[in-house]
Amino acid sequence: MAKNKRLETARKAVDKSKAYSLAEAIKLIKSISKAKFDETVEMSMNLGIDPRHADQMVRGLTNLPNGTGKTVRVGVFARGAKADEATAAGADVVGAEDLMEKVQAGEINFDRCIATPDMMGIVGRLGKILGPRGLMPNPRLGTVTMDVKGAVQAAKGGQVEFRAEKAGIIHAGIGKVSFDEDKLLENAQALADAVIRAKPTGAKGTYVQRVSVSSTMGPGVKVDISSLTA
Repeated sequence: MAKNKRLETARKAVDKSKAYSLAEAIKLIKSISKAKFDETVEMSMNLGIDPRHADQMVRGLTNLPNGTGKTVRVGVFARGAKADEATAAGADVVGAEDLMEKVQAGEINFDRCIATPDMMGIVGRLGKILGPRGLMPNPRLGTVTMDVKGAVQAAKGGQVEFRAEKAGIIHAGIGKVSFDEDKLLENAQALADAVIRAKPTGAKGTYVQRVSVSSTMGPGVKVDISSLTA
């Protein structure tokens, strides 16, 4: 009952007919978030694309200047010196065939997966497991690389991946409610800039159609699109 009352109070504080500036929306989200834990602040962007067409897919990585506030577990497929490099950089799980067997057995103890190019023969066998979870390493995203140290540090340091879902919607966490407003604003602008830069050649008409921000337990707040790059 207390949870429902909190949500109802939060909803009443949001003017659904209004498009708030990004700064106003973040300030409002912080003021109405009353959960007993540090909620994640998420931004959603509805894009004028059809991801079923290869030339309209939007996917990428961007570094949030103030981090995500979330602990990211990183798994690395590598051998020898590169495996040692991954471990030294802070990777949580490192291996080759042994790691493949763990994944095949359903033991997936990582949120981001990185691989050296020579490991893709092994990783490729895990496509049906890692792919649907968005964990498949991809050279275009910098997760198939010889710079294992840099990739691990980026994943640990506030790098987020965005990918359009079937309906053309992208959503990603931009920090925690406990973050200062200016830090959440900087993170939100960094994500928006990355998505806008990733506009595919096949996209026609209005690219960014709707934007909203919300907290884990709160309602969505509509954002004025023109304020994304202000």
